[in-house]
Amino acid sequence: MEKQQLSFAVFQFSFLIFAHIVPRSIITGIDIGTSAIRVVVAERNGDTIPKILGTGMSVSRGLRHGYITHYDEAVKSIRLAFRAAEKAAGHHIRETFVGIGGITLGSEGRRGSSIVSRADGEVTDLDVRKAIADAETKLEGPNHHAIHSAPIRFYLDNREVLGRPYGLKGTKLEVDMLFITSLSQHVNDLERAVEDAGVAIADIVPAPLAASMVTLSPEQKIAGVVLANIGSETISICVHENNAATSLKVFPIGGRAITNDIALGLKIPLEEAEDIKCGGEAACRYPARRLNEIIEARLSDIFELIDGHLKQLKRSGLLPAGIILTGGGASIARIDELARSMLRLPARLGIITGQEAVEYRPEDASWAVAYGLCLWSPENEDTQVLKHWFRRNKQAALDLMKRFLP
Repeated sequence: MEKQQLSFAVFQFSFLIFAHIVPRSIITGIDIGTSAIRVVVAERNGDTIPKILGTGMSVSRGLRHGYITHYDEAVKSIRLAFRAAEKAAGHHIRETFVGIGGITLGSEGRRGSSIVSRADGEVTDLDVRKAIADAETKLEGPNHHAIHSAPIRFYLDNREVLGRPYGLKGTKLEVDMLFITSLSQHVNDLERAVEDAGVAIADIVPAPLAASMVTLSPEQKIAGVVLANIGSETISICVHENNAATSLKVFPIGGRAITNDIALGLKIPLEEAEDIKCGGEAACRYPARRLNEIIEARLSDIFELIDGHLKQLKRSGLLPAGIILTGGGASIARIDELARSMLRLPARLGIITGQEAVEYRPEDASWAVAYGLCLWSPENEDTQVLKHWFRRNKQAALDLMKRFLP
């Protein structure tokens, strides 16, 4: 009986440790945009889609084109968004995944190579890592920082590898890598602002990749698709083929340019022009034909930029899954029809999937980045805290439990 009591005491002790350190599996993502800052707090249960517990938003101050121009104002805006999300979720945010965008975000493709090291010619993990490292050395620009990298395809003795190269036999291994980079100063400013707002950073993630996790299906990524996020001052596009991102580009133009065009064309205040752009009642007071001319002229410029990039990739009119439009600017009436006509591709508005039956759900695809960040890693802030605690206290915890064992 005494042994059973001691065993039960050990079980209770272990349970209390886990319950205290990992009460819930919580993940947070923050999307720091030029016009708004959005935070999503979600709970992950196993491999299921994270359930949104709460969201928070604040008006973005101190940013232009996705980078910080007035530091103190930016920190205050970030802090307000965190506090709003904490209140809605009933959870104190300690750590977050941060989505980064801005006009200095872009992608570079580089090829690296290595000679297979084993005498029998079998490709190992070491050979792959050497090839990737060789590709990294070819990145240009000392002021840019690679925030994400991924292999697109491998070659063994000049022949493309269909799948993974591990275990195959050959002499020379090559890899085509995609590196997503941003100006180091902009990355550092963003990191410092989030930390000064009182929250640690789990990882910095390219915003277009985060958005793609909740707006694109695996079938679309395999067939070929371009995701376009139309923000206030920038438009980011990310091309996916064969289930991998192959290119990323940001243009210094966004929905605010359309607002400015309406204000100038109709000689009205910016606030009224913004309401008209978003389909507000004020639009009824002006000729529909004139409004359509103004909006379509600017959208034509935007889609020409997108098509120009697709032409560089030799993918103009050749992506079977077409273009998916997200962001605040995607709410413009008939934008999908114009995209379909001008780009000669299937086009539709992006929607966030997997949130049909929860209390909190994003109102539209402008929340795609913040929610997508919650899917970025299976490890969340609490499991990371658990791992860190046991790394530091593993022996002490074991010694304490042994004292209760018979």
